[in-house]
Amino acid sequence: MSDPSLSGPIRLAIEAGGDRLDKALSLLAPEGAGLSRSRLRRLIEEGAVSVESGGTVTDPSSKVKAGEVYVVTPPPPADPVPTAQDIPLDVVFEDGHLIVVNKPAGMVVHPAPGAQEGTLVNALLNHCGDSLSGIGGERRPGIVHRIDKET
Repeated sequence: MSDPSLSGPIRLAIEAGGDRLDKALSLLAPEGAGLSRSRLRRLIEEGAVSVESGGTVTDPSSKVKAGEVYVVTPPPPADPVPTAQDIPLDVVFEDGHLIVVNKPAGMVVHPAPGAQEGTLVNALLNHCGDSLSGIGGERRPGIVHRIDKET
């Protein structure tokens, strides 16, 4: 979860040049800002990173220059409450307390930055409706799994 005090533009000063932009910024990003290298790569490609001296940078592989200050302007956080979506599920077993699903490879399990829709959670919210239990009173299903996106 990202720190709410880190909302808005983030200034990152480059001390030594030569690294790829996405790598350099990920090493400088504040703890808890949710700025992994892959997220920074997407933000750069989307035009959310600029050089303070002027201009937007859209190539994550561009080399940084010593002394430059980059400004990362992430979009506002998305609503943390996932929405139900009519996505077909391969239900192996289901009763009043448990559902076992054969998740297709490539389907993300929980909504996250870059994958807010089309996830297993979105499909289960639609399939199970209000019977799907949440965590701490929130409509945020606590899915038990040991699988990644490609499994």
